[in-house]
Amino acid sequence: MAITNTFLVCGLGNLGQYCVSVLKEFGVKVNAIEATHPQQWEIPDLPDLVDKLVIGDCRQTKILEQADIGQCKAILIVTSDERINIAAAFAARSLNPHVRLVIRSSQDNLNELLRESLGNFIAFEATQLTANSFTLAALGSKIKGFFTLENHLLRVEEVTIDISHRWRNFLHIHEINSSHRRILSHREPGKTLPKTFYEWQPDAKILPGDTITYIEAKENIISPSIQPNRKFWQAINWSNLCYQLTQSWAESSQTRRVALASCIVMVILFLCGTLLYKIHYPQISWQNALNVALVLSIGGYDNLFGQLEMSFPVPWWLHLFSISLTVAGTVFVGILYAIMTERVLAARFQFSRQRPPIPKTDHIVLIGLGRVGRLVAQLLQELKQPVVGVHTHDLEAGILPQMPLVIGNSQNALSKVNIHTAKSVIIVTDDEVANLEIALRTRVVNPKANLVIRTVDPRFSENVAQMLPYARVLGVYALAAEAFTGAAFGENIINLFRLNNQTTLVTEYQVETDDTLNEKLLAEMAYGYGVVPILHARANQKTPKLMPSDDIRLSVGDRLIVLATIEGLQRVERGIMLPRQCLVHIYKAVSSEAAFAGAAVISRISGCDMYVARTLMNQLPATLQHPLYQHQAYRLVSELSKCQVSADIETSL
Repeated sequence: MAITNTFLVCGLGNLGQYCVSVLKEFGVKVNAIEATHPQQWEIPDLPDLVDKLVIGDCRQTKILEQADIGQCKAILIVTSDERINIAAAFAARSLNPHVRLVIRSSQDNLNELLRESLGNFIAFEATQLTANSFTLAALGSKIKGFFTLENHLLRVEEVTIDISHRWRNFLHIHEINSSHRRILSHREPGKTLPKTFYEWQPDAKILPGDTITYIEAKENIISPSIQPNRKFWQAINWSNLCYQLTQSWAESSQTRRVALASCIVMVILFLCGTLLYKIHYPQISWQNALNVALVLSIGGYDNLFGQLEMSFPVPWWLHLFSISLTVAGTVFVGILYAIMTERVLAARFQFSRQRPPIPKTDHIVLIGLGRVGRLVAQLLQELKQPVVGVHTHDLEAGILPQMPLVIGNSQNALSKVNIHTAKSVIIVTDDEVANLEIALRTRVVNPKANLVIRTVDPRFSENVAQMLPYARVLGVYALAAEAFTGAAFGENIINLFRLNNQTTLVTEYQVETDDTLNEKLLAEMAYGYGVVPILHARANQKTPKLMPSDDIRLSVGDRLIVLATIEGLQRVERGIMLPRQCLVHIYKAVSSEAAFAGAAVISRISGCDMYVARTLMNQLPATLQHPLYQHQAYRLVSELSKCQVSADIETSL
């Protein structure tokens, strides 16, 4: 049966309904399976959006066949029961070997195994996808998003320019772009929020009061790779050995120093005892000499010298050495017992140690430490934010041990977490009504606190947002649905965050022969589809390039990661590019060398054939009859000026 542009959604709970709504924005056919006929819809017009609704168990092959699984491009299995989701995935794969499987599951290890066995498979957990959004909402307006790519931390930040800001030294805004930074938006005071990534003008001046949003690769989170070990004989030398020993001794604790010194003394005494007994009694073997020294070292003096009369003569100095060896061995054993006791007590103290004290001021209060709450707490700690948690019961040993924790109901807990001096309060319990109540109580106590509220029901979310305009009301499933939908089209959704009141998806593409990215310049792809490329790698390239150049031409096998809104993903999926509106007029080149270099620049940036570019440069003044996007045209003019070729953006089509 032929594969059509049909998508199947299994499970029409809150997440499933949002997925149907977002899929219909792509203009595709959407079928659905639900166990029972819904009595009411969370999204009022949803029945009109579903092309075919089948009532039944999505694990049954006959139900899947009724929903036209054989014709589907992808199936989204998003019921609240993970066992049902996994069983339905196997059933769907048996009926359609090529269907894209997108399921809701939090079992990371199992998901990896399923990806290998089922193929064309991806799994998300809705609550985990939104942890970043709650974290960022609590931090305020500066940090908009953060994630890691290829061991690099990337952060999306918003900055308001003042007179002393370092970017005031730049003449134009496009100069802020660099090998590790890309501008996402630029807004002048009083202007509305931009809807797309490239609404900013590249030649705009940077003025006080301007708001600039950008993404920047901050740091490599993995230490540099260890150089290959040299041969032992090359690495060892006396000065290096002395230095290493000195460093180790200086950095070690007093207990370790005592233990090391004792070990050295005992080894020396043991070897001396073995040597002395072998020399004085040459008739005994080396094994017996070692045995005598060992017995004396572990306190066995009475085993050798416990008799009134010795069966063999022992000189006084050897007798005295034997006593000394036994005493030293006894002391050494005592030191070992002391060190072991210290370690045991330290471990017990560490295990029973109380959590850190509650911050006094300028901290974040996190109420509800379920799955979402714990992820948010981990992210806040990674960002080195002071945070205190509130939960109805104690956490298991080893979970968030460095976070202060108040146990009890929210009414009693608010008085213990210094809520009146907190900078933000994140409320992520599973009870929406309780979340609203806590938010209202917090508002009374601390009107300046930044409130972040978790909701599930879309109608409830809208009502709370209207009631509390000062709070950030985040619907878990509304945020996650866009990631599930993007994944259904074959893309890998790495992360998501909110920017300019829109969900921005960090999306990974693998360029294939027949897709809409092949053979396009990154500039055409970026400005035409309205996405921001942040990583590119060739099929055989080991080290990907962050913030890649616009001049790269995509080819089959390339790996590409972009920032995209859901509208941008739609344009990529459909292959519908925004129109090119600019032509570049070239006036003159100061020399033949400048003309030659200018032709190379034109071909590289515009993507036109080199013959066309050279012909143009031989007929100056002339207009390049190859329409470009605004940012692309501006860059071409800028690069030509560096080659001593004068040009300008002449025409807007």
